[in-house]
Amino acid sequence: MESSNSSSVAVLVVALALLFLSTKVCSQGGPQVPQGPLVPCFYVFGDSLVDNGNNNGILTLARANYMPYGIDFPQGVTGRFTNGRTIVDGLAQLLGFPLFVPPYSSTRGRALLRGVNYASGASGIRDETGNNLGDHLSMNQQLENYASTVQQMRRMFRRNDTELENYLSKCIFYVGMGSNDYLNNYFMPDMYSTSSDYNPKTYAALLLQDYSRQLTELYQLGARRIIVTAVGQIGCIPYQLARYNDNGNGSRCNEGINMIVSLFNTGLVKLVDRFNKGGLPGSKLVYANLYESAKELVTNAPNYGFEVVDKGCCGVGRNNGQITCLPLQPPCDDRRKYVFWDAFHPTEVANIILAKKAFSSKSRTDAYPINIQQLALLELNQNK
Repeated sequence: MESSNSSSVAVLVVALALLFLSTKVCSQGGPQVPQGPLVPCFYVFGDSLVDNGNNNGILTLARANYMPYGIDFPQGVTGRFTNGRTIVDGLAQLLGFPLFVPPYSSTRGRALLRGVNYASGASGIRDETGNNLGDHLSMNQQLENYASTVQQMRRMFRRNDTELENYLSKCIFYVGMGSNDYLNNYFMPDMYSTSSDYNPKTYAALLLQDYSRQLTELYQLGARRIIVTAVGQIGCIPYQLARYNDNGNGSRCNEGINMIVSLFNTGLVKLVDRFNKGGLPGSKLVYANLYESAKELVTNAPNYGFEVVDKGCCGVGRNNGQITCLPLQPPCDDRRKYVFWDAFHPTEVANIILAKKAFSSKSRTDAYPINIQQLALLELNQNK
């Protein structure tokens, strides 16, 4: 009898010791990462920076369904406008999703519940943006496609709108728009009249007015955790550098272009504040400041292993930015040393760094007013 009691005590002591050790390891290594995704679903809206194949089947020059695009992506060529993962691919992994968010063009049935990517290369806030490149899905059209998704999900939830609203309130919505409204609209005076119709300040206000309406519509369709991204430093991409003459002023970038874009970004922060202060009750918006995050990445390039910050890894002409990467064109050998993949888009390595900054940075310069990880874990008050 004593032997049996002694064995039980020994087992209990060992179990407690193992529990103590595992707790100690967790405390030393930081918080435990929960099993499974932090959120049930992830929906993406945007342009070529996050498009993963929606443009493959439409008549447009804004397509990337050919090599060497996707050369470093596990599934090869998919339609992503980079050599590997995009920033939302990186965020999906950080959120704990085992698979990448699929494109709307090929997603059906219950897969819609886990998330969909509606992004389309060349698209913008304005419907006419990107028409110079052919067909595309503007933000308004992407919202129409999402509305159709919501109707399909209503049937899956047996038209229990309360349950569906509760489900969608836990999801993350990523919206990255505005770049093409400058690149393929305002800065193309031969194709569009916007630069003669509006001064930079008025144009930014016009874009923000339309964007505010679109984000409100997204909210009305169930979105409660919304990420909006800054327009990046367009004046520093290889496409612009190939056309820029600094006239001896020593600037690497076209700062005139960057100043114009900054007007939009400044207004977007104010829009986020307005929505977070009761403009969209029961919701939370995060501003992912890709403008400043990318600027810091280039400024401190050696710290991240980058050696080339002003040329595309693949492209033609000055800075590899006059013509974007051509079919079957050999890219640079070591993509890890390049910030830019082609004339417009970051490399996979740069995308993953930007994703990590937005996801977990403690600096409000990278993510404001909280980061994406905090957004995913936030308890939202749904009593409107």
